Amino acid sequence: MTRFIGLGQLRKLGILGMNRRNIEFIARYNPRSLYPLVDDKLKTKVLARKYGIPVPELYFSMREQHRVRDLAGLLENLEGFAVKPARGSGGKGILIIKESGPNAYIKSSGAAITLNDLKRHVSNILGGLYSLAGTPDAAIVEELIHCDDIFADYSWEGVPDIRIIVFQGYPVMAMLRLTTRVSDGKANLHQGAVGVGLDISDGKIINAVQYSRPIERHPDTNKAFDLVRVPGWREILRLASCCYEMTGLGYIGADIVLDKKRGPVLLELNARPGLNIQLANGGGLVPRLRVVEDLKKKHAAPEDRVRFAVETFWRMRPCGNES
Repeated sequence: MTRFIGLGQLRKLGILGMNRRNIEFIARYNPRSLYPLVDDKLKTKVLARKYGIPVPELYFSMREQHRVRDLAGLLENLEGFAVKPARGSGGKGILIIKESGPNAYIKSSGAAITLNDLKRHVSNILGGLYSLAGTPDAAIVEELIHCDDIFADYSWEGVPDIRIIVFQGYPVMAMLRLTTRVSDGKANLHQGAVGVGLDISDGKIINAVQYSRPIERHPDTNKAFDLVRVPGWREILRLASCCYEMTGLGYIGADIVLDKKRGPVLLELNARPGLNIQLANGGGLVPRLRVVEDLKKKHAAPEDRVRFAVETFWRMRPCGNES
């Protein structure tokens, strides 16, 4: 039997709803004039490089349909790569090619596609099929991230990422998104990836869900989650915190991946981050956001904001005890 939770209980849990998020936090702290800095992944890359924040290497981009015919030549020397819409959202339109040959391109799921399939996909991106407003878009072809070995048993044919909610420069909540067979190797919760709540103080796993239901093991590898701890946690939080100065946006979601060679790399930013991170953590965002709002004097340096978050939010335990 499905158990429904009333509004009063949701408030007690400190759950942030969509309307409240949009009005009290996104509209108030995110000037619309700054949205293009994160809505367009090409602009985000340029900005990140300016601020010394590592991002995947850009191989090339294209905006004109007539350039699609040149795709084979542009990809000739690339063994693996990622194709993305510059203005896509929710993981839509992202195509991961882990290896390529003269007659086929192998996706992260192991399925093979042809050059014509790839051209059709890029053409759809340019036509705006995956863009936020359905308007003509640009296609990005960038470096393929190689997953850190620590996650080898916790993802299926893809690269997991870490979503961190950053409010006024403070990292307030984090989750690990693990790829699965049903998500086609993509770290997207709506497509079946696993959302894993992370303790903001040390990067340890505290809870895991798939399709909003609690789970204890990865559905494809059967590995238990209780032994995972994200390495280099403070540096990951610092990188996310730096995105506040970089964009000027007060409420953002920073998506970070751990590359085997490069370490933490910023994948993208989101000015309208989803709310499933609360489900993954077993607790609400509101109490943490209020703590930051109520600070009489904000910390200027990212390192100080990270230190404050680590020292403050570890006391705010999940599962309804954050009041």
